[in-house]
Amino acid sequence: MPTRCEWLGSAHDGGTEQYRYLTRTSGVCGGNPRIEGTRICVHDAIGLLQNGETVDSVTRQLSGLTRAQVYACLAYYEDHLAEIDFLVACQMAEAGA
Repeated sequence: MPTRCEWLGSAHDGGTEQYRYLTRTSGVCGGNPRIEGTRICVHDAIGLLQNGETVDSVTRQLSGLTRAQVYACLAYYEDHLAEIDFLVACQMAEAGA
């Protein structure tokens, strides 16, 4: 059964193969797109950027990420706005609950 904040749109079926640093694995991070080799999701990085962080500050806050990985998150976001905006909104709502 999907969690309350699981994206069920058409982009949920794959869609990360064209992004060098990103992957999506069923059962890992809710199946959401994430940075390969980590449990850091695209929406984690994008949420920080939407809240005023810079690419450089995201790499400091999410230790181990490179600028290229953050830019890959931005590229994915540009191609999947509704999906990532939904996931960021859910994350913000859960943080405020």
